[in-house]
Amino acid sequence: MTPTLKHEREMHKLEKRLCRLTTQAIVDFSMIEAGDRVMVCLSGGKDSYSMLDILLKLQKRAPFDFEIFAVNLDQKQPGFPEDVLPRYLDGLGINYHIEEQDTYSIVKSKISPGATMCSLCSRLRRGALYNVAHRLGATKIALGHHRDDILQTFMLNLFFGGTLKSMPPKLLSDDGRNIVIRPLAYVSEDDLQAWSDHQAFPIIPCTLCGSQDNLQRQQVSLLLKEWEKQYPGRVATMFSALSRVTPSHLLDPKLYDFKGLKTTGVPDPQGDKAFDHEPIAQLAVQPIAFY
Repeated sequence: MTPTLKHEREMHKLEKRLCRLTTQAIVDFSMIEAGDRVMVCLSGGKDSYSMLDILLKLQKRAPFDFEIFAVNLDQKQPGFPEDVLPRYLDGLGINYHIEEQDTYSIVKSKISPGATMCSLCSRLRRGALYNVAHRLGATKIALGHHRDDILQTFMLNLFFGGTLKSMPPKLLSDDGRNIVIRPLAYVSEDDLQAWSDHQAFPIIPCTLCGSQDNLQRQQVSLLLKEWEKQYPGRVATMFSALSRVTPSHLLDPKLYDFKGLKTTGVPDPQGDKAFDHEPIAQLAVQPIAFY
């Protein structure tokens, strides 16, 4: 087999995997329903480009109708190539909207040099996109966070926030007016990078938080990659744990009634087993009606 043919077969398998995993996430969390108007947030990075590409493929195969339109927030970063996204989206022939808000200047004026810009930048960006979604009648806001983002957020909250929390695949927005979805929740960053390279998306670098070095998220990302290198499959196992929660074996009395616990005389399959020795099954993903 020639290198070119082998590469094409690998990319075909990758495309099928991306569509399958995205479909499964959509189904598991009822992310997209008949008649939805899905606002795909396009940043110009590999993840959001891939998300839009995959959702457009799934839209053609879906057993029901839903609408897709893209939105980009032009934060007025110096040197931002304003022509790249419109040219790309015009080529796709889809509806889109470019929202212009100078959040760049606000972040730069409020954050000291060298300090982390992510939190403020994220809040401003979130608020702007929520307002756009409400104004344009979106029923769902699709963000390009993937499996590694979700796991990194869990680790960040565990290490630095003192809480067990991550990015949910579906949630009600801060303003209570929007449903936010993450269709790439089951997809690995490596697969998205490979697909982005193959598709040659016109990537636009971020000059705000994306340009900062030594962020806590980057450190956690390196840590997880090192673990995966030493113990292949550990990242998938850790991610699977986020959907296999046992409240009775944690310490939150708001999730489990420890005070009201009484003897029953009936064997409990969970019991006092603190560690499950049996192998943890990989996330079960089966093709469904989108295919």
